[in-house]
Amino acid sequence: MVRGSRLRQIGWAICIGVVFAGFMLLTFRVNAVKSEVVRAERLIVDLEREKLALETEFETRANQQQLADWNAIEFGYAPPRADQFLESERQLASFSAPRAPGSPEPIRFAREMEASDYPALVSPLAASHEGEGEGAGEGDQSEEAHLALASLD
Repeated sequence: MVRGSRLRQIGWAICIGVVFAGFMLLTFRVNAVKSEVVRAERLIVDLEREKLALETEFETRANQQQLADWNAIEFGYAPPRADQFLESERQLASFSAPRAPGSPEPIRFAREMEASDYPALVSPLAASHEGEGEGAGEGDQSEEAHLALASLD
């Protein structure tokens, strides 16, 4: 009787081991399928994003062609030519109408000073040692160094 009972225990242990091994194999297989599903979902999301980007690009390019057609046919727009660009503010101002009575004064611009327009920089210590003869000419230079304003009239 002990022998049959012992054999029965070993049989149950083997059955439980086989069931446990099958359960583990099934769990691993389910996890493998889950990772494939997650990988496929990520791929689907990436492809949907790429599809959306391509659709947007396609619609944008289609709209560009439509706008180019409208500009050429309906509105008569054309890109600017080289002779239509202005070189300075004065050219732009030459297109304006004459000033009306009572209008404000135009904006005035300072001219660029040249090196000869600046007064001579002399150290007060150096000027007192070198003599008094140089001081008389400095007043004339400072009067010439003022900024002259030019108007657009």
